[in-house]
Amino acid sequence: MKSFQLVLAFAAALALGACGEKAQTAGTKKADEAAYRGTTNGYTAAGWKAGDQVAWETQMRQRSQNQNEYTRMTAP
Repeated sequence: MKSFQLVLAFAAALALGACGEKAQTAGTKKADEAAYRGTTNGYTAAGWKAGDQVAWETQMRQRSQNQNEYTRMTAP
């Protein structure tokens, strides 16, 4: 009987422990919002304005090219 009460107390503590957990979101934008809408904080790329889709796509293309080892290599 004592072990049953111990298991029951452990299960209750485990169940109640999940009730206090909060959502872990950054709070910058909604999940269903387009990425180029972005934010207006100090961590954006220079020259980019929130909501400018063409500038966003250009910036993403440029960043991906900077990660391409073939374009980063210099001729010997």
